[in-house]
Amino acid sequence: MTALRVLIAGGGTGGHIIPALAVSRELIARHAAEILFVGTARGLESRLVPESGLQLRLIDVGPLKNVSLITRLQTLARLPQSISECKRLIREFQPGVVFGIGGYASGPGVAAALRLKVPAMVFEPNAMPGLANRLVGKRVQAAAINFADAAKWFRHAEVTGIPVRPEFFDLPAPAGAAPHLLVFGGSQGARIFNTRLPQIVRALLDAVPGLTILHQSGLRNFEVTQAAYEGSGADSARWQVQTFLNDMPAQFARAHLVLTRSGASTVAEEAAAGKPALLIPFPAAADNHQHCNAEAMVAAGAAVMLPESELEIPGRLLEALTGLLTDPARLAAMSAAARKQAHPHAAKRIADRLAELAKAGAAPE
Repeated sequence: MTALRVLIAGGGTGGHIIPALAVSRELIARHAAEILFVGTARGLESRLVPESGLQLRLIDVGPLKNVSLITRLQTLARLPQSISECKRLIREFQPGVVFGIGGYASGPGVAAALRLKVPAMVFEPNAMPGLANRLVGKRVQAAAINFADAAKWFRHAEVTGIPVRPEFFDLPAPAGAAPHLLVFGGSQGARIFNTRLPQIVRALLDAVPGLTILHQSGLRNFEVTQAAYEGSGADSARWQVQTFLNDMPAQFARAHLVLTRSGASTVAEEAAAGKPALLIPFPAAADNHQHCNAEAMVAAGAAVMLPESELEIPGRLLEALTGLLTDPARLAAMSAAARKQAHPHAAKRIADRLAELAKAGAAPE
């Protein structure tokens, strides 16, 4: 029996790589698969994939979205060569299926698979698919999506969800009745949070009895953010600023409400943990996908969305946070709605679907 071989193309950010590594582990554990990643030197895959013990081959391909005209033209000029490199890798590795996970290398990898008639599947974590997935969505054999709204861009789409660390699915309820707010904007922090929260923290603590706050600022902005909190006059025993939170599941467990951006992995973790959220989408996200993600969570009843532009309205952020933190019944309802959006078996289902496609399709000659 021929061993299952899966070529995984793409990368760039942790939002692409970390779910793909989770799927890889399931492929190896459940299907004894051989895995080959194809990525670029500029993405996180150049570090995370080798650290995981998996093979990585690099191609030269750049961005097309949110870049200058010159950069876009350079990428388009290199694209035929990038596809040719992926075709060569497919012929060498002989995968039974190609899995496009988004990011720079995903488009050439999936395009090469389609040209060589190798079964291809794509992963789309956002409610609004990225450019590469929109271009190939109707041609690939399958798609694993996180939001049902994305299904219209693909054929044979399945709502599998995003692989999330198992620890997020079995968190204890927050201890005590006094509310706790978790604020974070990714590993580097979010400048808008670092600026706006200290401006309202004293009034927020006065308005919400017993409230405590943990704010992840990112390393670069820690000192400025810490100083802003100290200068606010707010009770220092009730707030804490940290550069980076290592044990995020434990921090989620403590929180009654999360204030954050609406990247796909973030909202998937909120769903897994059953945490109500106040989402402030990053307005410069490609294809406005964070706004679309937030809209989907709001429609599910799991979150409230506050566009960043509304933070310019005096009192708007304070009003939104106070309204949520002083309404335990509403937070409980949002928590229950969030859990309904969770997909605890996402990695397993995606791995099994890839194996099914490889079994049904023909490998390249």
